Amino acid sequence: MMRHLTLALAFGLTTALTAPAFAQDDGPLRIEITDGVVEPLPIAIAAFQGSDEVTGLVRNLIAADLTGTDLFREIPTSAHLSSRESFEEPIAYEDWRAVNAEALVTGEVTVTGDTVSVKFRLFDVVSGQPLGDGMQMQSAKADWRRAAHKVADQVYARLTGEKPYFDSRVAFVQESGPKDARMKRLGIMDYDGANIDWMTDDSALVLSPRMSPNGNSILFTSFESGFPQIKLMDVASVTSRPLTQSADSMAFSPRYSPDGRWIVFSLEKAGNSDIWQMDPASGAARPLIESPAIETSPSYSPNGSQIVFESDRSGTPQLYTIAADGSGEPTRISFGEGRYGTPVWSPLGDLIAFTRQIGEKFHIGVMRADGSNEKILTESFLDEGPTWAPNGRVVMFTRVTPGGNGEPRLHSVDITGRNMRPLDLSFAASDPAWGPLLP
Repeated sequence: MMRHLTLALAFGLTTALTAPAFAQDDGPLRIEITDGVVEPLPIAIAAFQGSDEVTGLVRNLIAADLTGTDLFREIPTSAHLSSRESFEEPIAYEDWRAVNAEALVTGEVTVTGDTVSVKFRLFDVVSGQPLGDGMQMQSAKADWRRAAHKVADQVYARLTGEKPYFDSRVAFVQESGPKDARMKRLGIMDYDGANIDWMTDDSALVLSPRMSPNGNSILFTSFESGFPQIKLMDVASVTSRPLTQSADSMAFSPRYSPDGRWIVFSLEKAGNSDIWQMDPASGAARPLIESPAIETSPSYSPNGSQIVFESDRSGTPQLYTIAADGSGEPTRISFGEGRYGTPVWSPLGDLIAFTRQIGEKFHIGVMRADGSNEKILTESFLDEGPTWAPNGRVVMFTRVTPGGNGEPRLHSVDITGRNMRPLDLSFAASDPAWGPLLP
């Protein structure tokens, strides 16, 4: 299922693509992302050179990726004054300044057989200089979207100083049928909802997919046996195996450790739910957090030293952290009105996202790991189940509409809370789980 892509630096030798180092000093032009109001950067994306029909598709997807962040405002092509005859042609900076562009992307798409090659360069229009070296992406022609996402990733990283997230995939659950008889199946897609691959059919209820740190496998909760149990799916072969299958317990809410060595999950026995840890390779498991309270939804910190989880030990569901080996006493970090749940640690380690119920409404929020600086990002009838983009700056979640015909849809929001967007899917979906940036 994972698609192959290669990268060439400065139009040189093509090698297997690895995550590039995102330089902090490529040039003077840089968007500073803060919680204050950010005026989108005016960016021009010139018509790409190339005769194949893919050329325009690549260019337009790059534009969609960048403008979808709400950090960039595209200068319409109808306003462009320069008409470039070749990719190597010198930049007429005065023409781009005249249309108030501050950054410029130029590109060329070449199709040879079943291979598409995308060259691009990024320029600081104000200072009249390139921002970093040009680059070249290659992929199978059918996978041109990955090449476009990689170009957009590079532009985003150079102009923001942040790590990118466009070339990533999201596991999710498709839902169909009436509310009282939902059918659900597991899928995986590009971050923008394209290129869907189905991992299961809808013969057995599935919930809570979680992608591995390398994106090669997915943990999920399956009701195939009649009771919730955890299964592990290999993405490439689309084969799965059970990790739990006890007849006297229910297992759910699994999540990988950052190194993929362990999983933590909730195990319910005799009406009480505790946090357990398992080695998925051997199946060996042990209780990690035990108490008379109901404890669930564990999530590792990105350095693997701590776990955040939900517990009602204080009387209502709240968030707690504890050492990853279960030692010591849990520390409560949520103290606001209402109930807290589904915590998940940011890949950057700076924030924890969560679901918070206040009265009859459910919100998505973030807070620092010590519980400070809590901020509510969304407000709706029912928003729940946040998952982080690989760069730790965007959260995807499930929004359920009210009423008898209400259904779940996937949305995303950045950590400022301003850039709220529905995912463009033609069906109901829930339980998103964002995977890593693809290699």
